[in-house]
Amino acid sequence: MQPSNASRSLFLWTAVGLTLTCSAALAGNYKAPRTADGHPDLQGVWTNATLTPVERPKTLGNKLVLSEPEALQMEKRMQEFAAQSDQPSDLSQELPKGNVGGYNVFWFDPANKVANVKGERRSSLIVYPEDGQVPALSEPGQQRLDARTARAAKGAFDGPEQRALGERCILGFGTNSGPPMLPVMYNSNYQIVQSADTVLINVEMVHDARIIRLGGTHQPSHMRKWMGDSIGRWEGETLVVETVNFNPAQPIQIGQGASYRSIPVSPKLKVTERFTRTEEQTIHYEFTVEDPDTFSTPWRGEIPFHYTDQHIYEYACHEGNYALPGILAGAREEEKAAANAKQ
Repeated sequence: MQPSNASRSLFLWTAVGLTLTCSAALAGNYKAPRTADGHPDLQGVWTNATLTPVERPKTLGNKLVLSEPEALQMEKRMQEFAAQSDQPSDLSQELPKGNVGGYNVFWFDPANKVANVKGERRSSLIVYPEDGQVPALSEPGQQRLDARTARAAKGAFDGPEQRALGERCILGFGTNSGPPMLPVMYNSNYQIVQSADTVLINVEMVHDARIIRLGGTHQPSHMRKWMGDSIGRWEGETLVVETVNFNPAQPIQIGQGASYRSIPVSPKLKVTERFTRTEEQTIHYEFTVEDPDTFSTPWRGEIPFHYTDQHIYEYACHEGNYALPGILAGAREEEKAAANAKQ
């Protein structure tokens, strides 16, 4: 059962009202430094890396806020897991056959702290729906996903166009580049640069550059770009960014490993983001995803961005991309073997 237009409108007005109220109160007495243009200064290098998952573990139900002991226990488990994974490999064991897996923990950089938002230790970055889950797909959304799955089953290795954007070094994997800008297992770093009429967000992974035009209107709907078309405006201490006209090949990707999902979206996708510098080293980041032809209801999240004195480093994706030609070459060998078997 899908929500009515009235229900959607009620959610949106409620969400907007809560967001405006929260944004006004977020900074308290803190006032961000100003740029030469008089706007709040968001510039610098920031990271949204956190132990808190985008979606809440289902065992926690509607529990958004963790107690301090629960948060500390979560952090301790991660530290123990990392320490165990750092132990030398047992070379006496038989090597695994078949799928040997991907990255090990050495490459992970998820931070070691549970997200602290408004003084609360959070169990998920998604705050609405109340269960902390990406909402169920609408009927058109499920049909689109089923059609893509069927196409992939027939020709997943026919050519590079059938492979994921991250494998092709077009966008970072996960929904790291955004919007919304969600943390992934490493390279969750962003550099913000401002001018009088533009805000640029340089994403460390694949060096995706989000260019946000301040004021004005969106480009025509037939111009659909990677990361969409972003228009920004200032509302007091908050930068509000509305993004539409996404490239139809850019999905929303959630989770990692067994929980990973890639969700194809519709031309109606709109993402609204709010950036509020709440203290010297913290930006409170909020996002709302609306797409009635993909999701049964809009959904919303909150993520702390923390200042870092580290630099954005080169992400040499194509230079080290041996996986894509290897995948395609392996598929061609399988086709040759099948043809020889028929002969």
